[in-house]
Amino acid sequence: MSVLSPGAFDAVIFDAGGVFVLPDPTVLAPLLAPFGGSLDLENHRRAHYAAMAAKSRADDAESNWRTYNETYVKTIGVDHEMTSIAATLLERTRSADLWRYPIEENVLAIGVLEQLDVPMSVVSNAAGQIEWVLEWARVCQRGPGPLVSMRTIIDSEVVGVAKPHPEIFEFALAEHSESPRERILYVGDSVSMDVNGSRAAGLVPVLIDPFDDHVGADFARVKSVSDLAGLFVT
Repeated sequence: MSVLSPGAFDAVIFDAGGVFVLPDPTVLAPLLAPFGGSLDLENHRRAHYAAMAAKSRADDAESNWRTYNETYVKTIGVDHEMTSIAATLLERTRSADLWRYPIEENVLAIGVLEQLDVPMSVVSNAAGQIEWVLEWARVCQRGPGPLVSMRTIIDSEVVGVAKPHPEIFEFALAEHSESPRERILYVGDSVSMDVNGSRAAGLVPVLIDPFDDHVGADFARVKSVSDLAGLFVT
C-alpha cells in the first residue's frame, strides 16, 4: 500500500458518491425488506462499499451496475432466491437523485480541513445534479457561504467527460494551479473510476475503504476523510 507522508500535500479533490453521500438507505431499506433485506441503515452503508469493491474487481464500466446491485442485495441479507428480483428493483430505484444521504463523519471532517485552510474541490460522475444535492444535503457548496467551501464542483454531465478519463480532472485542477498535481490528493470509493482515473491525471489517489475491502492494494486507503487531516499538519 502507498504511504501518505504528512506535509507532502497541498490540496484535496473529492468524489461525491461514497465519500459524501450514499444512495438513500431510508428509501432502499423498506424497498428491499420484503425480499429479506435488512432495515438497519448501517448494513446498507456496508453494502455500498462491498458492492463498489465488487464492481471494481469486475472492472465494470461506469454505466454497468449489475455486479453492484447483486452484491448490495446479498450483503443486506436478501433471500438467495430473491436476489435477481431485488437487484433489478434496486437498479430501477437507485437513480442519480437518490445519491443524497450524507455520510456525517466525512461531512464533519471536511469542516476540519477547511479550518486548516486546505484547498478542496469535488469531481463527480453525476447527472447534472451533484452541486445542488451537496448543498441541499448540507455537505458543501461551490465558493464561500454557510457550508464548507469548495473551489469548484465538477459534474461529468455538465462538462461532458467522465471518470476514468483523466480529462475530467483538468476542470478542477484549473482551480488549484498553485499546486503541482503530485501534491494533490484525489479521494474516491472506486478503484476503476477514481484510483485509475486520478492516477492517470497525475494526482495521488486515495480510496475510502472503511471495511478493508482492498487489503494489499497498491494505492493508499483511508477509513474516513478524518484520516486525511494529519497529512496537512507539519
